[in-house]
Amino acid sequence: MLREWKLKEIVLMSVLGVVFAFIYLGFFFFGQGLRNVLTPFGLGPFGYEFIFGIWFIVSIIAAYIIRKRGAAFWSELIAGTVQVLIGSPAGPQLIISAAIQGLGAEAAFAATKWKNYTLPVLIAAGMSAALFSYAWGWFQSGLAALTPGLIAATLLVRLLSGALLAGVLGKWISDQLANTGVLRGYALGKESLKQRGRKAS
Repeated sequence: MLREWKLKEIVLMSVLGVVFAFIYLGFFFFGQGLRNVLTPFGLGPFGYEFIFGIWFIVSIIAAYIIRKRGAAFWSELIAGTVQVLIGSPAGPQLIISAAIQGLGAEAAFAATKWKNYTLPVLIAAGMSAALFSYAWGWFQSGLAALTPGLIAATLLVRLLSGALLAGVLGKWISDQLANTGVLRGYALGKESLKQRGRKAS
């Protein structure tokens, strides 16, 4: 799969994976604090759900910028692996979680044969990653022990978080980077230059 890639695309994907590993780890501790604040109100299970989408964002950003099969999966896997190497309390099982989340995002792009990177597809990728992660959490994180009402509510919040924090925010961050010109050697940067050229003519 990666034989179709240029070296600079692999480098960018790797850099994104490493950078977001540190961001992900920061949000892990933020989620813990949020859960501690919400627990006295009976909302502890939502502590991580509100922000869960942030843990899919690198897969959306990498796929949107590079636009090649595997970008969503490999970037997420790199981020998960680096988190373990820098000491995430989640431990080695985090690598499996990252792989599953990456597969979830990749599935949405695969459904378009990796040809559509519009906002609805990016949102779908974020929600698909959320769904895959929830299915994994059903067995791995004890979600099956929640009441039916909490299961429905936490799943809904995670899907919305995936849509907004991964899909919408991921596109916005990527577009801002493209506007600076640093991505001109990549698919998104080239598309951005064409659009600006058409507006100027």
